Formats: sequence, structure tokens, C-alpha cells
Amino acid sequence: MSDPVSDLHASISAAVAAMTGGEVPDLALERPANADHGDYATSVAMRLAPVLSRKPREIAEELATAIGAIAGVDSVEIAGPGFINIRLGQQWYRDALSDMLAAGSDFGRQPFAPGVETLVEFVSSNPTGDLTIGSARNAAYGDSVARLLEFTGENVTREYYINDAGNQVALFGQSVQARRLGNDIPEGGYPGDEVQAIAAELDLPDDAPLEDWVAKGVALMVERIRASLASMRVEFDLWTSEKGLHESGAVAAAIERARAQGRIYEEEGATWLRTTDFGDDKDRVLLKADGEHTYFASDLAYVDLKFQRGATHAIYVLGADHHGYIQRLKAGAQCLGYDPEHVECLIYQLITVSGERMGKRRGNVITLTELTDAIGVDAARYFLVQRSHDQTLDIDLDLAVEASSKNPVYYVQYAHARCASIERKAADEGLLVDGIGSAHVPEGPEMALIRRLAEWPEVVASAAELRAPHRIISWTHELAADFHAFHHDLYVLHEDADTRAFRLSAVRATREALARALALIGVNAPDRM
Repeated sequence: MSDPVSDLHASISAAVAAMTGGEVPDLALERPANADHGDYATSVAMRLAPVLSRKPREIAEELATAIGAIAGVDSVEIAGPGFINIRLGQQWYRDALSDMLAAGSDFGRQPFAPGVETLVEFVSSNPTGDLTIGSARNAAYGDSVARLLEFTGENVTREYYINDAGNQVALFGQSVQARRLGNDIPEGGYPGDEVQAIAAELDLPDDAPLEDWVAKGVALMVERIRASLASMRVEFDLWTSEKGLHESGAVAAAIERARAQGRIYEEEGATWLRTTDFGDDKDRVLLKADGEHTYFASDLAYVDLKFQRGATHAIYVLGADHHGYIQRLKAGAQCLGYDPEHVECLIYQLITVSGERMGKRRGNVITLTELTDAIGVDAARYFLVQRSHDQTLDIDLDLAVEASSKNPVYYVQYAHARCASIERKAADEGLLVDGIGSAHVPEGPEMALIRRLAEWPEVVASAAELRAPHRIISWTHELAADFHAFHHDLYVLHEDADTRAFRLSAVRATREALARALALIGVNAPDRM
């Protein structure tokens, strides 16, 4: 698939290779902040100076001649000690626009890489209550990362790990039973309204054994969790039970695998894993002296299961309070004989809300459903990934529903709706023209818009590589700004057919780009607003 910026980068790299005999340093090809300095600029001459033992400006002057001969380049200027400023010609813009339209929704998409099986595990909240706003950030971020990885060529499986074993689940079952019988919930139990709802829904006799209250209560809570995630456009391929790991023998098998690797020892009646061999701050107990498995025994079995099923890369999305898990999970994988680089932990920071738009509240807890009810799914997903996951996040609920350009999701969606409106009007008035208008000379706002559109392959690739969906949001906002400037300064449905065709093509390319980008963060692109 043709990529205008990558093609330009490759041509400049070839010119540099011809000068150096093959060595090509980072071109640092970028758009100058000042448009008067050209369309693109590179400092490669200064990077080559120590390699070639020549003055940067001399190198730049020689490269300028070669770069000037590249198809689509209009002129090349040397600035300062050796910066090379490149201006692109009219044909480059026409070709770039044509290539993007030909690719459509696949522009920037990479083919699936054979043998790459990425498993993204996210949310994985305990099935003891409704998902909170913290889990909402986990869901929006984890799902956006999965979508980005799929777009850039990885085969992705989404997995939810159900923590349905241990004391907290037993307390949940006791809480459900107590609510059903009208008793006080146990100390440390769960007082939420959802527990009352589940107690009323369960088809169990009052004298049913506790294990039935636990099993059936957890099953109903998982269904509530599944439904709330689906309402937020988050679906999972696998739902894996911690209890199932024990019942299937996976926990015992993982311990024996680690034992075969020489990483198990017994001390004071307990079974330990030598995670300090691989950088952990202390060894981890797997089996207590009383025969009870620890949570880390389940974690060990779970990472083993992921790779046994065929994953080549396991990504965990974890909350800020799980930072200590990073090294222990990697060490656990190494104790099983796996490459720790194939285990990746993404830690997201805390989230708060401000503003008055919140209905039902329960203390300081806001649920995922309450958030989406207050501001809608589109605004929730957009705002939840608008900042890097390693930064704390505050959502202004009032801003999130404001129908103005101050609201970033409204601003971007409105740009898409405006594009669709222009295309509808052109169709209604019989003004659609085939092609992109080969005789039209692109003007400043058109060129700025096309340059922004052409950035997409690099933007989406870096967002996927850095696990940074907020970069998609930043780019959509910049694209919307470029489009609004284009639409304000130029009349799209121009009386000249070539001009109209070119501008309508730019509108279509913008609409497709916004829809493509918003889809990667789970946000709709409306045709009308």
C-alpha cells in the first residue's frame, strides 16, 4: 500500500545511502513548526558530518541536489548550519490524496504478521461488585490498545481473568446469602445494591449450601460485568476462571514445570518459587504450610496457560496499585522457562471526575454504568483515553456533554458530520465529479489538510508501538482543526469542476480518516449532529 510520507522518506534515504555507500542515520524527517520553512525538513546532514568528516552545510548542499530530483519535490533550501527544507509540488499533493482515497479505511493498516499471537488481558475486576470508573479506564484503554495492535498487523485475543477463588469470593457469597435471608452482611463483606439485586434473582432455597450461593452469585455478577462492558463496546474472546485453573490441574502443572526448571524449593513446610533469581525483590510462596495455594500460584499458572495456548506476547493492563506485579510476573515467566520480554505490563493511573452531571452515587464510588449514563459511551471512551495511561486523569462531566467546540469529542465528531453534510449536499445538487481534479492548484489550507492526512500511517504505528491511544485522539483533534480551517477559508462546492472535485476529495478523505481513527478508540463517527 502506498504511503506518501514513507515513500518520500525512502527516496531521501536512498539519496543519503548513495552518498555514504549504504549507511543511513535517522533522517528526523518532520514538519517544520513554521510553514515558511517548507513542507518537510531534515537535519540528516548534521548527523552525517561526523560519519563523513565533512562540514554539515557542504553535505546538505550535495544532498539538496539529489533530493530536488525526487519525484514530487518542488524545491529544496539549506538553512542555518545544514538543515534541509523541502517543498513539495502540486503533483505530490494530488498523488497523496489519490493514494489515500484508494486505500480508504485500510490506509495505514498493516497485514497480519504470521506467527504473532498477542494476548491482551484487561479489566479482570473481581466478580464481587459492579465495575467502577477505574475499571472503565482499564476497559477503554485495554480495548483501544487491542484495536491498535490489530490495525498494525497483530493477531489479538482479548481475555478477562475472573478472580473467582479465595476469601473475597467466599465473602461475596456470604453477603448474597445474608441479603437474601435479611441478615447483616459479614464483616468485610459487600454491601452494594447489586448484591441485593443478585440475592433477589437467585433461584436458590434459603438453606442452600454456601458454595451454591458463591457459584451462582458469581455467575450472575459476571453476566452483569459482561453486559456493562458490552454496553461500552468492549467484548472479550476469552473469560478465564481462576477457580478453573485449580480444578483443571493447571496450577499444579505450573508448579511442576517450575520445579523441572530448578526454581522450586521447600522451606518451613511451604513451597517457594525462586523469583529472586530473575530480579524480584523476594521469593514467592506458592503453597503455604497448611496446603493452601497463594494468589501467586494462580498467577503463575495463568501466565503458563497463556503461552501454552500459543500466545507469543502477553500484555497485562493493571491499575496503579499493581506496579509491584511487573517484576514478579516477568520473574515467574522466567521460572517457567519463558522469555520475560514476552510479558508486558501496562500500568494505568487513577481517575477522578468533576462537574455536576452525576446521578446515582454511592459514597465515593462511581460505576462504569453511572459514567456512561451521565455522559454517553462516545464521550466516556474518548475522555478515558485522552491522556497517557501513565498520567492521572480527571473527567470534566459538564464539558463532556457540552455541544460546543470546547468539548473535544464534540469538536471531532462535528468535523466528521460536517464532511458527511457537504458530501450529501453535493450529491443532492448533482455536483459530484469523478476524479480529484487534475488541473486544480492546491491552496494553503488544502495542502495543510493533506499533509495532516498523510501523517496517519506514522501516527497509528507509533500509537500501537508505544501503547498510546491518546496519540490517536491528539491527531484527530489536529485533523479536525485543519479541516475546520479548510472549510472556513475555502468554498468546497466551487463552480470550477476541477477545484470542486479536488476539495470534495479532500473532504471525503477527511471523513474516512476521522471514522478510521475514532473506531480505534471505540467512538462512533456520526453523519449528522
